Amino acid sequence: MEAIRKQATKLREQVARQQQAVLKQFGAGGYGGSDNLVTDEAELHQHQKLEKLYISTRAGKHYQRDIVRGVEGYIVTGSKQLEIGTKLSEDSRKYGSESTCTSGSTLSRAALNHGRARAQMEKERGNLLKALGTQVAEPLRAMVMGAPLEDARHLAQRYDRMRQEAEAQAIEVAKRQAKVRETPGNSESIMKLEAAEAKLQDLKANMAILGKEAAAAMAAVEAQQQRLTLQRLIAMIEAERTYHQRVLQILDQLGGEMISERQRIEASPSPTMDNTMPPPPSYEEVNGVYASQTHNGTTDSMGYFLGEVMHPYQAESDVELNLSIGDYVVVRKVSNNGWAEGECKGKAGWFPFGYVERRDRVLASKVAEVF
Repeated sequence: MEAIRKQATKLREQVARQQQAVLKQFGAGGYGGSDNLVTDEAELHQHQKLEKLYISTRAGKHYQRDIVRGVEGYIVTGSKQLEIGTKLSEDSRKYGSESTCTSGSTLSRAALNHGRARAQMEKERGNLLKALGTQVAEPLRAMVMGAPLEDARHLAQRYDRMRQEAEAQAIEVAKRQAKVRETPGNSESIMKLEAAEAKLQDLKANMAILGKEAAAAMAAVEAQQQRLTLQRLIAMIEAERTYHQRVLQILDQLGGEMISERQRIEASPSPTMDNTMPPPPSYEEVNGVYASQTHNGTTDSMGYFLGEVMHPYQAESDVELNLSIGDYVVVRKVSNNGWAEGECKGKAGWFPFGYVERRDRVLASKVAEVF
C-alpha cells in the first residue's frame, strides 16, 4: 500500500511538471501563465486561506486525539490504583476491627481511621476518573469523529480537485489560442477556443463559490475546535484540582487523628524516679511477703504475675534490674513504697513497679524470653 501511494505521488509530480512545461510553452500569448489563466488575487488568497485552515484543523484534530489517548491511559492506570487502594482500605479496616493486640488499641484505632480515609480517597479517585471520561474524553472523541469536521474537509478536497481541473482547462485554452494563432481565420479552431474559454469561466465561477463555502466551513470547525478543546482542558484541570483538594482535606484530617493518637501515647503519665523515692527494700524486709501497690494505705496479697515493660529503666545498683520496652518480667514481690521485685531474662532484681503493666495473656515465645 505504501509503495502504491509513493508511486501515485511520483506520477502527480510528473504531471505537474508537464503542465508547467506546457504553460511555459504557450504562456507567451495574451492569456498568460498558469496564475493568470486560473487564478486572480482573490482566488489565490482564498486558496492560501484554505490551505492554512486545513493544516490548522488537522493539527487540532491530532491534538484532540492525543488528549483522548492520554486521558484513556490515565483512566486505565487510575482504575488499577483504585483497585489496589480499595483492597488496602479493606485490609486496614479488617485489622482494626479484628485486632487481638494485648498491649492497647492505639494501632487498631489508627488502622480503622486509615481504612476509612483510604476508602474516601478512592471514592474521590473514582469520581475523578468518571469526570475525565465523561467531561473530557467523550466530547473530544465525538468531535474528532464528528460530521462537521469531515464535511468541511470534503468541501476543501472538492475545491482542490476543481482547482486542478481549472488548471488543466487553462492549459487546454492556451493550446487552443496557440492553434488559432497558427491558423488564423479557421472557424472550427475559433469555436473550439470559445468553448474551452467558456468552460474555464464556468469552472472559475464554481471554484470561487465552492472555495468560499469550504473556507467558511473550515473556519467554523477551527473555531469550534479551539473553543471545545480549551473547555475540555479547563474541565480536566478543574476535576483534578477538586480531587487533590478533597484528598488533601482527607489526609489532613487523618494526619491530625494519627498525631493525636501519638501525642496521647507520649503524654501518658510516665513514672519517674525522684530524689524523695526511697531505695528498694532489702530482701530481708520483704522475705516471704507478697504485696501489691498501696491503695489508701492498705496492702493486698497477690501471687506471681507477668508484666510488660512500658518504659525503660537503667539499674543504679547491683540489686536493681535493667528494663527495656517490650520486655516481660515475672513480678514476684510488690512493696508499698513503689518498688517491685522480679525476674527478667534470667536475672532478678528490683525495679519501679510503675514501669510495667500487668498482662493476663502473653504469647508462649514471650514467656520463654523471661527465663
